[in-house]
Amino acid sequence: MPHNPAPVVSVVIPCHDYARYLPEAVSSILAQTFRDWEILVVDDGSTDDTAEVTRSLIARHPDRRIRLVQRANGGVSAARNTGIEEAAGRYVLPLDADDVIAPTMLEKTVAVLDGSPAIAIASTDVFTFTDDDLPPQAMTLPAYSRELMLQRLIMFYCSLYRREVWQTVGGYDESMRAGEDWDFWVGCVEHGFDAHHIHEPLFGACNKDTGLHVEAAENDLAIRARIVANHPNLFKPITRGWAKAVLGQDAEACLRDERVPDDILTRAAEMDHFLTAVMALQRTARVQHYHIQRLQKELAAHRPAAGSPAQEVQEKHPAPTALTSRP
Repeated sequence: MPHNPAPVVSVVIPCHDYARYLPEAVSSILAQTFRDWEILVVDDGSTDDTAEVTRSLIARHPDRRIRLVQRANGGVSAARNTGIEEAAGRYVLPLDADDVIAPTMLEKTVAVLDGSPAIAIASTDVFTFTDDDLPPQAMTLPAYSRELMLQRLIMFYCSLYRREVWQTVGGYDESMRAGEDWDFWVGCVEHGFDAHHIHEPLFGACNKDTGLHVEAAENDLAIRARIVANHPNLFKPITRGWAKAVLGQDAEACLRDERVPDDILTRAAEMDHFLTAVMALQRTARVQHYHIQRLQKELAAHRPAAGSPAQEVQEKHPAPTALTSRP
């Protein structure tokens, strides 16, 4: 058999009961202008047909490197770690099963890492989309800064990085149900890895009313506290004390306390407010879309069918036209 060299990029897609989204995520990889990649779909103990859908995608694209990895359910961090352990590429791109990437995502991020050995991570701006036919909303993120990363999440999980980054940091914290991506990036700061941000929306995040991003928002301060506890040397003593209290018996009191250290709270100032506004606008548009569809169905149901007795009566005796003006 001919030697099959390792791919440049390994795209790792954890999937737990998201089989309905998986084909679109995989299609966005198939559409890439950069072709030297492999896909590892990690079936994280799904109860739906994730494995069957993945096998059908493999069969449909025998010329592409798509693999299925199955494991017991352990959460997104464990699934990512499992996929990366199995990966052969020198660069890693995590991608959730309900998200997508733009056709030039790999081409442009690979060029950054290939062109600058000092850069370990390449991130991009993001566009959010819904399951409906609503226009996507672009979201601009700031240029990468180590100091800024300690204050707020300025980089989405779907960023291309060198495999040795994951090895050095120790992978994703499998005890964290949400916020594991921010914790991972802070680990990169701790180990001195640098990143470059591409100011183009090349990553597409599916905006739903459910998912880990909702859980992260609901447990925001607790996640921040956990990140501080995981990387204590990067934060001030007062911040470490606050994190210890949040994660201890005084958690409820600390979560209600407005005097939270500013070096871990300022994330909410820009990115979270913007994302919340985008989600609210899309939710409103979705509700209006469904309302219009319902009205159209009700109107169609009450409209007499062509050739029916009611239609014939209506044609013979049309309703009087309303007056548009008065004397």
